[in-house]
Amino acid sequence: MDFTVKHALPGRIRVGYDKKKISRRQAALAYSLLSVQEGMTDVSVNYTTASFLIYYDTGKLTEKHIQAYFMALSGKYLNNQEMLDSVDEPAEQGSLLFDLACMTVWHYAKQLLPAPIRLLLQIYTLAPRIMKGLGTAASGGLFKSDVLDAAAISMALITGDRKTASNINFLLNIGDTIEEFTKKKSYSDLADRLLSQNDQVQLVEGDSERTVPVKALQKGNIIAVRTGSVIPVDGTVLRGEGLVNQASITGEPLAVEKRTGHTVFAGTIVQEGELFVEVRATGSQTKVQNILTMIDNSQQLKVSSQIRSERLADSLVKYNFLLSLLTFLLTRDIRKVMATLMVDYSCAMKLASPIAVLSAMKEAAENGIVVKGGKFLEDASRADTVVFDKTGTLTAAAPRLARIISLDGRSEEEVLSVAACLEEHFAHPIATAVVKAAEARGILHPERHAKVEYIVAHGIATTLEGKKLVIGSRHFVFDDEKVRKPKGLEKIQKEALRNGESLLYLAEEKELIGIFAVNDPVREDAPHIIRKLHQSGIQNCVMITGDDEGAAQNAANTAGIDQYISRALPEDKFKFVEEQKKQGHTVIMIGDGINDAPALAAADTGIAMGDCADITGETADIILSRADGLEGLYKTRVLGRRLMEKIEGNNRGIVTVNTSFMLLGLFGVISPSLAAILHNASTVAFSVSAMKPVLTSSD
Repeated sequence: MDFTVKHALPGRIRVGYDKKKISRRQAALAYSLLSVQEGMTDVSVNYTTASFLIYYDTGKLTEKHIQAYFMALSGKYLNNQEMLDSVDEPAEQGSLLFDLACMTVWHYAKQLLPAPIRLLLQIYTLAPRIMKGLGTAASGGLFKSDVLDAAAISMALITGDRKTASNINFLLNIGDTIEEFTKKKSYSDLADRLLSQNDQVQLVEGDSERTVPVKALQKGNIIAVRTGSVIPVDGTVLRGEGLVNQASITGEPLAVEKRTGHTVFAGTIVQEGELFVEVRATGSQTKVQNILTMIDNSQQLKVSSQIRSERLADSLVKYNFLLSLLTFLLTRDIRKVMATLMVDYSCAMKLASPIAVLSAMKEAAENGIVVKGGKFLEDASRADTVVFDKTGTLTAAAPRLARIISLDGRSEEEVLSVAACLEEHFAHPIATAVVKAAEARGILHPERHAKVEYIVAHGIATTLEGKKLVIGSRHFVFDDEKVRKPKGLEKIQKEALRNGESLLYLAEEKELIGIFAVNDPVREDAPHIIRKLHQSGIQNCVMITGDDEGAAQNAANTAGIDQYISRALPEDKFKFVEEQKKQGHTVIMIGDGINDAPALAAADTGIAMGDCADITGETADIILSRADGLEGLYKTRVLGRRLMEKIEGNNRGIVTVNTSFMLLGLFGVISPSLAAILHNASTVAFSVSAMKPVLTSSD
């Protein structure tokens, strides 16, 4: 592949290519091939400027490595029809400056044409706008901006001033082009922000595997997912076995066993093991379609401030006509009348408000928050009640060793050392909790045992100094391994149940020597976020969970929750949200599991945590980043409030500025053409202002 390095810095390089030799589809294929190379952290391609921008890990790659990759992109790959068919033809990227330049050249160049042709062209270009205004008026929209524009052009034609009519139409076309480009750019920026182009997965092809982007997967493909990896698709396990953390679906922090024939879901995590999954529905396809649908729907889910803007803009049109009529009666000056007709509030208000909403949605995405419509930001900003799920929402679904019950005369340190020695080889979340607890206490656990036998989803068996050791679940230890139950075991189990703890049992030669109580602690940031929510005007923070009273009370007290409800079923969450709404409260519901979906749908704003179940993500109005935890909830509230302030502030500015232009036209200070220029310029200025971010680093 012929290429040139345009500029390079450590970790960043821009590479240009020849558009005459490399087609857009070939460049898209090159992008796909480059984006999966190890060490490249981000790859993007600009088809207009014919260049790749690559960010890379300097610990793994150098500039020479990048150049070597481009040199390797020969016709063997770029001319391979099968590979070319695997990528979509990139859409043409429009250029606003080019479009405006063409419009300007054509507007003035046609003045050189013979008079009859000029007349025909004027009729051809002016008629659509006049007919559009007449159609709007005929359908009952007499006081609309389309009618104002048609009236100004018609008045110029009636007075025989065809040049002014043509200039006004040209300026209106310029304004329409800029508005359309601005709106499309907002849509494009939001979509680009929400789509992840570099997600990768192991595609199985016969006896070999290769790394491909998730977006390249198709139904029927087979992928390999191993310990620590997120399952990127919905599918069926063909072979292998492992433990999958489905907290996002079930609401429980403990992993479940998956083996041949079982169904797995996108967003769940393989805690341990290896699964070969046949793709049923790809996350990338679903994500792309959902994002496009979401952006379209977001325009239907308008915030009330946006709706008020549009209604205000329409209501002010009649005053434009009244002012124009008054101007004509007092001055009999058609040019002054046209100048007042050329200025209205509708364009700026109807463009700036939706752009502000799209900009806020994009800014939310930059902070790891997916918002499906501006209405939900507004509802979140004025909410007074937040209802929390517990597992995976107030807690991080990351088990921690809470206490140790040592038996048979053993010390806590002794049984913890043995347990950690066995568990350190496995990535099960409870095993990790035991190993971390040993490290925190400074306990050494040198390997003195024989090779361990691991029984997936049950436990571990091995020998130590000639004695058999087993560690695992109650079913494995007492039912399968027939370990004797000591006195007081039932009391320990009941206490753990009250505290919301899971128990891990350690036995030696059929005698129980230790019990480890593991819980799912409240997120570290939860108390801080609850306080900030209260300070922002939230009156009541409620936790509803299916856990027992003890676990619920402990979590609520730790997080600073105002009210909690334990042993709740999914329908109980739904009923509580409905009752709060009937009492006049605006409710946010936040959860992550399938059991939260009914309540999320019922709430004014349903918020799902990251890596939530598919149905939960579909039901939720807003999805938070898992990495940021609950911080995203507070950011959502702040973003919503500032969006409302921005829209209202823009509306006040639009009324002030355009009223000034009307008065200048009324007194003959500006001509109709200049009024049109100033009006369009102010519309663009307010639209640009609407794009500015509202969150700060301190939020």
